[in-house]
Amino acid sequence: MSVQTPRFRPILDQFSGYKPGKPPAAMSGPTYKLASNESPFGPLPSVLKVIADAASEVNRYPDNGGVQLTEAIAARYGVPTSHIALGCGSVGLVQQLLEAVCEPGAEVLYAWRSFEAYPYLSDLAGAKSVKVPLTGERHDLEAMAAAISDATRLIFVCIPNNPTGTAVTTEELTRFLDLVPSDCLVVLDEAYSEYVRDPDVPNGMELYADRPNVAVLRTFSKAYGLAGLRVGFMVGNEAIATAARKTMLTFSVNAVAQAAAVASLAAEAELLDRVELVVAERGRVRSALIEMGWTVAPTEANFVWLRLGEETLRFADACDQAGLSIRPFAGEGVRVSIGEQAANDRFLEVAGSYLAG
Repeated sequence: MSVQTPRFRPILDQFSGYKPGKPPAAMSGPTYKLASNESPFGPLPSVLKVIADAASEVNRYPDNGGVQLTEAIAARYGVPTSHIALGCGSVGLVQQLLEAVCEPGAEVLYAWRSFEAYPYLSDLAGAKSVKVPLTGERHDLEAMAAAISDATRLIFVCIPNNPTGTAVTTEELTRFLDLVPSDCLVVLDEAYSEYVRDPDVPNGMELYADRPNVAVLRTFSKAYGLAGLRVGFMVGNEAIATAARKTMLTFSVNAVAQAAAVASLAAEAELLDRVELVVAERGRVRSALIEMGWTVAPTEANFVWLRLGEETLRFADACDQAGLSIRPFAGEGVRVSIGEQAANDRFLEVAGSYLAG
C-alpha cells in the first residue's frame, strides 16, 4: 500500500524559503555576527524596562489594531492614523500588500538583486516576478519603467537597496513615479532610512501624500534595535492602509513589540545618537576598504557591499574562519553589516589579508 502525502502547491517545489544570516562559527575567542544588518546596540534601559513590564501581561492578547503605537507613529511623522498599518516587521507588510493586490496573472516588478524576500513572497501570492537588473549597483528606474505592463500590480523600490546599500535620487524617483499607472501600487521599502545622509536620497514620507498609489515601509528592526520583536509599519493613503490592515495575520504584532516600539519612539533622540555612531563606522570601514584596493559601492545603509563574483564563498569562508559571519550571495558578492568597532576592525583585518593573498 502506497503512502500518500497531502497535496501541496507546486510552487513550493520551486523555491526555498527565506534564509536568515547564520551565526558565526564557534571558536575560542570572541565572534561577531555581521550577516543580518542588526543594530550592534541593545535596547536602551528605558525601553528594556517597558519590555519587562509588558512581558508580565503576555497572558493577554495584544491590541490587534495597535492603537497606541499607531498614534505614536502618526504623531512622530505628522500623518493621519488612517494612513498607517502595522505588520510583523516590514517584511510582514510586504506579504500583506502582496496579498492585497495580487491574483493569478498579476506581475510584481522589482530590481534585482534586491531584498531576497520579494521573489518568494511574490511566488506565494501567486504573482509572476519581473526582475530588472541593477546597473552600477543601483536601480535602473528607466528600465523598470519600460518593464511595466498591463499586468503589473505592484512595484518595489528598495531605498537604500538591500544588499548593495545604494539609493536613487529624489529626482529619479519622481520621474519614475510619474510614469507608473495610477492603478499600480508602488512600495518604497525604506527599512534603512535612519542611516541615510545623502540629501538627494528621497524620503517617502514627503512623497506619498500626493500620490494615492505610493506606500512607504519602515521598521523598528534596524536603527531602533528591536529586530527580535518584529514590528514594522506602512504609511500610505487610506485605501492602501485599509487593505494592508485587512490582510494582516490576527495578533501578529505582539504586545511586547508594540510597547517597545512606543517606548523607542519616545527615546528616539537617544537612539539616533547610536545611529550616528554606526554611520561614522560605516564611513570608516568603506574608506579603509577602498584604501586597501577594494571596490565598494556608495552605501546609505548600515552595511557595505563587495561584488566578488566567483570569489564570494571563498571570501565568506575566510571571514567565517576568523569568527565573523557575513552574508554571501553565491556568485555575486557579500553584504557585511556594520557592527561594533571590534567587529569592524576584525573584518578589515580579514579583508586586508585576503587581498594580500
